[in-house]
Amino acid sequence: MDALDSRPPRADARANRERLLAAAARAFADDGPAASLKDIAKDAGVGIGTLYRHFPTRESLIEAAHENELTQLCAAVDGLLAEEPTAEGALRIWLGRWIDYLRAKDGLARALRATADSDTHEGAPHRGSGVAFPGARALALDAVGRLLAAGVRAGSVRSDAEPLDVLVAGNGIALAALTPAQADRLLAYLLDALRPRP
Repeated sequence: MDALDSRPPRADARANRERLLAAAARAFADDGPAASLKDIAKDAGVGIGTLYRHFPTRESLIEAAHENELTQLCAAVDGLLAEEPTAEGALRIWLGRWIDYLRAKDGLARALRATADSDTHEGAPHRGSGVAFPGARALALDAVGRLLAAGVRAGSVRSDAEPLDVLVAGNGIALAALTPAQADRLLAYLLDALRPRP
């Protein structure tokens, strides 16, 4: 059989990649950087050769999994702004998801930090922003910036709110909260601080 004929259709290749990224996110979140690549491939329903065709190194898989998770989170902004009755409601939901993401993905973040020095990695974010792959800071800042801008237009967010400050505050909540209930209360305090003052 011709080698070209044996290649999977592009849709299958994309599906394999998506399954690998989802499986990798789960594995690195649970087991950190030492997660078994064979187990990730098995969880995704593909062979180890397919994993290496998409991600030649462990580092490339870790970074792609982290980027995929954050990209999905940030892509939800437009939908929230369209679906939620208020801009403040959209901001509250997104920040809650951001905090949940940071809390749940600590293992994935540890895996990512194990592959690169954030002080020297080109395009690395400001420490404490909770993101650490090239372009991540800009992606997250754009997402929260659009939510804050919608809140400012609606009169529910103070005009001097800085997107990076909000991301760092969310990261602080994720790191400090002892329980999900406490994280919710801390988020409520943050949202209150973002409201315009008379």
